[in-house]
Amino acid sequence: MAGDDPGTSVHFRLQIDGIDLGDWSGCDGLGCEVELEQYQEGGNNEFVWQLPSRLRYSNVTLTRPLTRDTAKVSSYLAQLPSGVRRGTAQIAALRPDLAMLVQWGLADVVLVRWSGPSFDPNRSEVASESIELAYHGFLEVGG
Repeated sequence: MAGDDPGTSVHFRLQIDGIDLGDWSGCDGLGCEVELEQYQEGGNNEFVWQLPSRLRYSNVTLTRPLTRDTAKVSSYLAQLPSGVRRGTAQIAALRPDLAMLVQWGLADVVLVRWSGPSFDPNRSEVASESIELAYHGFLEVGG
């Protein structure tokens, strides 16, 4: 089953409102969680009711070494002072041959943090950047 090979060297492509922000080497935090409220029913000591309450989405952080795509992020960041608006985002997981493994559509996306490289002459590390996004739901999950 050649088509069912799991992605072992995956990278991620990010678009926000149709603007391509390039390829990223790491993606962390994509997920959601159902918050539960506990209710102890009087007279029934055998268990506690676990009642689903609200759905919470964790922020997603993408990271990469500095590349030519960093200029795309700089252009996007330059537009933020004119007004932060919620948009949509697409995060696609790609194989090394650029074949898409899966794609997530995110609703009500806000860029909450960008972190640029740290330059320290005493440390020999790759200069990297990260971008953090908050969102309020999935639009679609596909592959």
